[in-house]
Amino acid sequence: MASRRPTAHLILPRVIFALFGLGLLVAIVTAWKLTDRSVGGAGGVGGELRLVDQDGRPTDEASFKGRWRLVYFGYTFCPDVCPTELQTMTDAMDELGPKAEQVQPIFVTIDPARDTPEKLKNYVGLFGHRLVGLTGSTAQIQAATRAYRVYYAKSPGADADSYLMDHSSFIYLMKPDATLATVFPAGTPSDALAKGIREAAGF
Repeated sequence: MASRRPTAHLILPRVIFALFGLGLLVAIVTAWKLTDRSVGGAGGVGGELRLVDQDGRPTDEASFKGRWRLVYFGYTFCPDVCPTELQTMTDAMDELGPKAEQVQPIFVTIDPARDTPEKLKNYVGLFGHRLVGLTGSTAQIQAATRAYRVYYAKSPGADADSYLMDHSSFIYLMKPDATLATVFPAGTPSDALAKGIREAAGF
């Protein structure tokens, strides 16, 4: 008897599962590389963010010159991890007191198709007055995520309008010259984040 060929309804789920597994592997490898908290362990991470802020203004290195930066990549439709990490950044900034003026918190979207400047403006306003939201073209976001070694992808089976995104989750502390000082993994408490900023910046 001839063997049956797998039908499309059996093959497709396997392909989706394999792609999801590959994305997860990339995220794990990225996490392994970045959670070495030393500067040398994550050399080459970071750089200039040539994007557009929540007011529609272009940004470049001069926009944040002279300040330390806390950078987080996520998206406004994120249901849990992104708002949690942004609130941690906000709380850490409060704990820095007057020294917070020397640090710029930045939220970079990985979902430029939906996260317009107007959308970002409403979103970052939920986290105090300091947070800057950045978006841009697909090419600009791809360049930024490559520079910071960010993994992101649409979740399998998502529709065109209400999709979720899989993504790595780190808070990057960048020096005033846009080079990496250290990386904080997701779940870092705000007091530990504030302490890490003080130690790196010498506050």
